[in-house]
Amino acid sequence: MMTDERMKEIRAFLGEWAERVEVGQCYTDEIHLNVSKEDIIILSGVLHKKMGYILIQMACNDERELNDCFSLFYTFKDIRNKLIIVLKVLIRETEPEFPSLTPILPAANWYEREIRDMFGLDPKGHPDKRHLAVHKTWPAKHYALRRDFNLKAAVPWVEGETAFNRVDGEGVMQVPVGPIHAGIIEPGHFRFSTVGEKVLNLEAQLFYTHRGMEKISEGKTSRQGLLIAERICGACSFSHSTAYCLAWEKLSGTRVPERALYIRTIGVELERLYNHIGDVGNICAGVGLAFGTMQGARLKEEMQQLNERACGSRFLRGINIPGGVRKDLDTGSREDILITLDKVEIEFKEVTEILLANDSYLDRTQNTGILQKALARDLHAVGPAARSAGVDEDTRRDLPHLVYPKLSFRVPVYQEGDVLARVRIRVEEVFQSIGMIRQALDLMPPGELAAEMNQAPPYSYAIGMTESARGENVHLIMTDGKNRLYRHMVRSASYCNWAVLPSTVPGNIVPDFPLINKSFELCYSCFDR
Repeated sequence: MMTDERMKEIRAFLGEWAERVEVGQCYTDEIHLNVSKEDIIILSGVLHKKMGYILIQMACNDERELNDCFSLFYTFKDIRNKLIIVLKVLIRETEPEFPSLTPILPAANWYEREIRDMFGLDPKGHPDKRHLAVHKTWPAKHYALRRDFNLKAAVPWVEGETAFNRVDGEGVMQVPVGPIHAGIIEPGHFRFSTVGEKVLNLEAQLFYTHRGMEKISEGKTSRQGLLIAERICGACSFSHSTAYCLAWEKLSGTRVPERALYIRTIGVELERLYNHIGDVGNICAGVGLAFGTMQGARLKEEMQQLNERACGSRFLRGINIPGGVRKDLDTGSREDILITLDKVEIEFKEVTEILLANDSYLDRTQNTGILQKALARDLHAVGPAARSAGVDEDTRRDLPHLVYPKLSFRVPVYQEGDVLARVRIRVEEVFQSIGMIRQALDLMPPGELAAEMNQAPPYSYAIGMTESARGENVHLIMTDGKNRLYRHMVRSASYCNWAVLPSTVPGNIVPDFPLINKSFELCYSCFDR
């Protein structure tokens, strides 16, 4: 409920813009503003450049059956005031274009290109006219996220050539890698321009296995949509489902029992632990250090077996539900978690001490794949990748949720931005997560596991966010008139960092790419949602 006092605060915050925007739904940590297409560039510039707000998501919705328009959502965060602002812009079907934000805010680049591919809206002034989300064989004027697109219809195959930026010059060669790779990783094509082994330019082509998960969420209940959210990614399953539930609970005004919030916090940190430990081992594979690879795989397996014993799923699925959790942590599970954490903590410390004292390991990881802080900020890198480059951001601390405000923890930040810094961030976060889980188990009160969900207002929207092992996840949901999903918009941590990765490779040699790539540990599945 919007109080008069809250409205006064918002009007004061808006200042001279108060008369040029319409205030929509507001929550404790989230403000919705309806903005004209003509004002979006200026207001976004004010929020970002003058007030320090960060663009964390841009999404589109087909609302033509409601108002003959498409809607654009520009989501900004202010970590100083722990606030989210969503600017909503209506784009008439008869004028399917909008001014590009990319020239003044580079983080909008991929969002705008994807909107062009999936909805057919043209970002006027965008510097890159190439496709992003569809490939050369996808026919023109087939927009997969419009509501009238038939998900089951066969789409005709057309001939075309993938457009890459070529680097010309004496001795310059193109080295194509993928989309099919060794092992079991998913498809992605990487086009290197090199002189000898030195990389001059790298471009990535993704979206090979786009699954239409946002499309199939349309019309689903909150419980049905949860099953989809959990399966956006295996490794980030719990953090995605938590963000999804937080959005529904905010939108419906449902108060989640405190015990459930503790269990969710423990789940998010258990997920971070097995991911970080496995990632540290995988980076060793890029160096050729089998000891670290095997030890990382062994300790990750111990953590995933713990997940199955304590929660019933190696990937922590089937725990979250809108309104709380469906599974409790009994005394036996609590003791199992503590005993396993004690053992893993000791052994992981021994392994990482050996790695970080190994000269050949340090030689390969130091000054390799450097991410500059300015670029990390411009493109909104997130998670360990951003924190390794001096960007001090963490959703757990900056936008408090679950029971993180009640826990004591430190957010490690490094300045070097190289592979080694990304390793060190993960190592330190492992120990921080172990400490948080111990605190949460000690502080967790008795009580109910779930509350009955309230009815969500029709055609309203809200945002849920979590900090996964890879960084900040953002879920924006909008309801229809029957308390079902009208739209579910997902921006994963990997979506942000895939845009950053190619810029860290030029200047390195081709054999360093697997190492650099593994140090970001990006998820194809999160991207190809």
